[in-house]
Amino acid sequence: MYYEEKDFVKTADADTLELIAHARELTNEYAQCDPRNMENRTRILRELMGHVGENVVVDRPFHCDHGKNIFVGDNVIINMNCTFVDNERIHIGSNVLIASNVQIYTSSHPVLPEERLVENWQEKDSPFFRTYALPVEIQDNVWIGGGCIILPGVTIGTNSVIGAGSVVTRSIPANCVAIGNPCRVYRNFEPSRRTEIK
Repeated sequence: MYYEEKDFVKTADADTLELIAHARELTNEYAQCDPRNMENRTRILRELMGHVGENVVVDRPFHCDHGKNIFVGDNVIINMNCTFVDNERIHIGSNVLIASNVQIYTSSHPVLPEERLVENWQEKDSPFFRTYALPVEIQDNVWIGGGCIILPGVTIGTNSVIGAGSVVTRSIPANCVAIGNPCRVYRNFEPSRRTEIK
């Protein structure tokens, strides 16, 4: 595959490094705050992320790169020890469950070494490698099982479930259960109207 310079994102310029440093400060503050003080936890999340809706719970520890590229809807739970590498936008819809140890990556590197590595690199204020980034979207009513890895450019469709430990390399359609490495549709379903559970 051939990349052009416009395909790559800056990862070591002064503005990006400052954004990363600020995100580290906020995630450290979040890790140390009183778990009962939901007002303070929400304040930190809203300063860290691009958008945080209502009734959002992010357990700790939580790790991210920039923070400002993460957009979260209403009624979302992100369980402990999740990592979001948000060089590009991560959009999480409403009514979403994300289990522990889920990793979402928007960035990656070219496979071919001549594209991945900067030839004759000597600049200490820039990386010796190239990085590209693609957005990730998790649509409404999705459940992502523990330990899943979601790779750049993936969309997970409305209502779908991703089985624990899956590696999602390609987009998953709505209304299905998908599992495995690489993650594939296991079965489709028709969402039914909610019925009262007694």
